[in-house]
Amino acid sequence: DFTETLHDSKVAYDGGLLRLCRDEVRLPDGAPAWREYVLHPGAVMMLAFLDEETILLERQYRYPMRGHFIELPAGKMEKGEPPLETARRELVEECGYEAGEWWKIATLHPCIGYSNEVIELYGARDLRHVGARLDAGEFLEVFPARIEDALGWIRDGLITDTKTTFGLLWWSQFGRGGRGTP
Repeated sequence: DFTETLHDSKVAYDGGLLRLCRDEVRLPDGAPAWREYVLHPGAVMMLAFLDEETILLERQYRYPMRGHFIELPAGKMEKGEPPLETARRELVEECGYEAGEWWKIATLHPCIGYSNEVIELYGARDLRHVGARLDAGEFLEVFPARIEDALGWIRDGLITDTKTTFGLLWWSQFGRGGRGTP
């Protein structure tokens, strides 16, 4: 058993999106150690199918990386909001679509070494365009892409976002021909 036991916890930073905690823990051998980690509200990501081979992607500027990135639609959960409701809300807000069918694909823990962030990956199909409702200060381009093209963009280094890469590769490996195939 390698479980570490909490001894003391302090919030080192409390921002608009993230909280940074600094905990003192006891290691399995009883020695003290410090753990710093980010508390994250959680997020969702969607594989939204326009047809069997075409999904929605987004291009947006990511300030920490100082560049534009191609990503699957995703968004942060609001306090108390169930993940599927977040997915429904974000698909409309960012992409302008409602989906007639939803299914859960996977749960991701993208940065277990320094954050408690969880990303719930959903599939959506039977899309109906209703118009986007971007948040104030949110700028992005939504575009259709063939899954095969997106997989090639991963290989070629055009898609480097980890959650998007995982979602697309997961679908390529496990989604086709199995449960949830559009």
